[in-house]
Amino acid sequence: MTNRTHLLTAAVLLSLGLTQAQQATTIRIGYFPNLTHAPALVALDRGDFQKAFGKVTLQTRDFVSGTQLSEAFAAGQIDIGYIGPGPAINAAARGLPVQIIAGASNAGAVLIARKDVSIASFKDLAGKRVAVPSLGNTQDISLRHILKEQGLKAQTDGGTVTIVPVAPADVAAAFSSRQIDAALVPEPWGAQLQQQGNKLVLDEKAIWRNGDYPTAVVIVNTKFAAANPELVKAFLKAHLSAVAFIKKNPPAAQQAISRQLEKLTGQKVAPLVLQRALSRTQISADLNQDALREYADLNKEAGYTREVPDLSKVVNLSVLKSLQTGGK
Repeated sequence: MTNRTHLLTAAVLLSLGLTQAQQATTIRIGYFPNLTHAPALVALDRGDFQKAFGKVTLQTRDFVSGTQLSEAFAAGQIDIGYIGPGPAINAAARGLPVQIIAGASNAGAVLIARKDVSIASFKDLAGKRVAVPSLGNTQDISLRHILKEQGLKAQTDGGTVTIVPVAPADVAAAFSSRQIDAALVPEPWGAQLQQQGNKLVLDEKAIWRNGDYPTAVVIVNTKFAAANPELVKAFLKAHLSAVAFIKKNPPAAQQAISRQLEKLTGQKVAPLVLQRALSRTQISADLNQDALREYADLNKEAGYTREVPDLSKVVNLSVLKSLQTGGK
């Protein structure tokens, strides 16, 4: 064989090796134990993801907030994740290889006050301690915007409202110990707190845009997506299947969600609580991009990013739309 042939053969073998290396044998999915991540909970309970991925190993990991998941994403520990729009946009602004490929839920976050504290409106938050899942997450960003609209500020910005990071499932205990006065939390933890006698101050529609805003979206590592387009498509098929199941079979979906929440948090959510929480949450794979652009502005307003990223590059719904219109 000539040197040229040797070189050509080596190049072909190298190319094949790289291609094989890029075919993932494991897919890692992150999500939260919240109703706003119901498609993930249902898909896991029904085995939709594993069926879609075939022989590829599925690894899952639950997180308290988008801030934590974003950190794991940055460390290369997650391939696909369910996350709030705020942390997703922040990740893109930081230059992480992230794209939003679908919606998961809209609204589904409420402001609850401890039953023995006098809070009837946002203005009454002055001087109070208010919990959010984590600093920099979607509820934190929403709360800071609300405070600004009411002429209030967080204590870190020279105001009187103390914003405290507390895992949503732990807010009840924080209420009991009087560590916090109120909480802006995703469902079903808002409905759970309400069931325990605490006060609903403002529902999901009063939080922002009359309830027409994304609370959870799906992100993918763009390098993973480029190397494994069929796995991303398989994921989205399972995601859409779970969304459809939740809409068509509410009782069965609630049972699946309840099982997963109890497994992840150790807390059993009563059927009536889940029903109330679902009535305030819209499960959907669609994405309101106008609201997403406003979120990007709120991120900047809250000081979590200096620049708003180019959302035309951050959002890629092409595969989702193809599947929704009958593509395979």
